[in-house]
Order: sequence, then C-alpha cells, then structure tokens
Amino acid sequence: MSLSLIIPVYNEIDQLDYTIKKLMSLKKKIKNIEFIFIDDFSNDNSYNHLKLYSKKNRFIRLFKNKKKGLGSAIEEGIKRSKFNYICVFMCDMSDDINDVLKYYKLITKNKTDAVLGSRFLKNSKIRNYPIFKMIINRIANNFIKIIFFSNYNDFTNAFKIYDRKVLLKLLPIVSENFNVFLELPLKIITRKYNYIITPINWTGREHGESKFKIKEIGSMYIFTLLYCLFEKILLNKSNWLWYSYKIKKS
Repeated sequence: MSLSLIIPVYNEIDQLDYTIKKLMSLKKKIKNIEFIFIDDFSNDNSYNHLKLYSKKNRFIRLFKNKKKGLGSAIEEGIKRSKFNYICVFMCDMSDDINDVLKYYKLITKNKTDAVLGSRFLKNSKIRNYPIFKMIINRIANNFIKIIFFSNYNDFTNAFKIYDRKVLLKLLPIVSENFNVFLELPLKIITRKYNYIITPINWTGREHGESKFKIKEIGSMYIFTLLYCLFEKILLNKSNWLWYSYKIKKS
C-alpha cells in the first residue's frame, strides 16, 4: 500500500521549511509515500525554494499548476499522483500531521472509499479558531448536512483521504477555490461511495497569511452546493426511472 500527499502552495515561502520538516516524519512511518507540491502561481519564490527540496528528495515532487485556482491545483495533484491513496494536506499545517497516519490506517484496514475528518466530533480538538468563523462554519455545515440527508458535519474541512480510483471518477473538479473541499465529499455522498467519519485535530494558521476569505468565496460555495444538489436530484431521478423500467419489464 502507498500514499500520495497533495499539498497546494500559494505564496508559502515563510511556511515551507517548517511544513516539510514535519512531513519528513511521515516518511519514516509510511515507506511508500510521495509529497506532491502544486505551486499555484506563487510570486514569492515558493516554487524555487521547493525546487531545492525536490532535487534532493525523489519522494518530493513539484509541479506548476496549469490553470490558476485551488480547485485546479488539487486536480493537477490527483492526475500526477502514483499511489493507491490520496490525501489532501494544507501547507499551513492547520491539520495534525499525526492524523495522516490515522487516516491511512483507517482506509487501508477498512477498504473504504474515503475517510472524512471532522473537527466537530466528541474527540476532536480545535485551537485558535476565530469565534465568528466558527459560528458561520457550524451554521453552513449543519445546513448542508440537512439538505443532503447526511451524517457528516464538516464538509468545508480540506483534510480528507480517498481511494485514488474513486477520486479519479470524481473528476473534473468544477470548483475554483476553497469550495473544492465542499465538492469532493458531496460527490462521495451523493454518488453513494463508502466512507468513514473520524475526529481530527485542527489548529488555526500560526505562520504566514490565511488565504481563506469568507466574503470573497461565499458565492463560490453556493455555486458548488447548487451544482452538487442538482447532481443529487439527477442521480435520484435516474435511479427512479431505471427502477420503474425494471418493474415494468418484469
């Protein structure tokens, strides 16, 4: 078994050394692992800095995004990946590096299609999360949970792991920004793939500047929500028509 870790990068020059140092600890625990950095048109020398690491370490792979945007960066990483499982990990280290190993063990042991982490379960731990963002996040996630009849409660969190074969079937990605992290789990749920939910630890960014701006990407989340809801309706209608056809034929 093996793991591809996709790390999108946009102007993270002050964060990179710390992040890579932490990632190296995974190499000791998962033999077949690759770190795929996708530079999303950074203008702060992030790409050149990463190039130094990739030249020294074969398991650190670096690519430039072909089309600007976080969604296309994730898609580029998926297409470039080589191993059985794919985990998206943000460069800001907001997610606990130890949870990557937990994800990997869960998905390989249970042979499931995805493991979806949640910051809002009993054993989850959250640090440095601004109260306003927390309230908006909980309201939005509970709303999505209701309209999709789901037991999952943290759609907007980026940190998840997928079977590569399944993830390839979710392409193309239509979301351009952070809404990509809403699109992928919604597709998993609406297309009825198997998944496990597990508590995770999360810490607000401690180095560099956050790229997440609620006012700027709110409409993008609405677009993705409507897109996935429309897909759900079409899938349900298609299944109903097929069932009706089978009944008539029998």
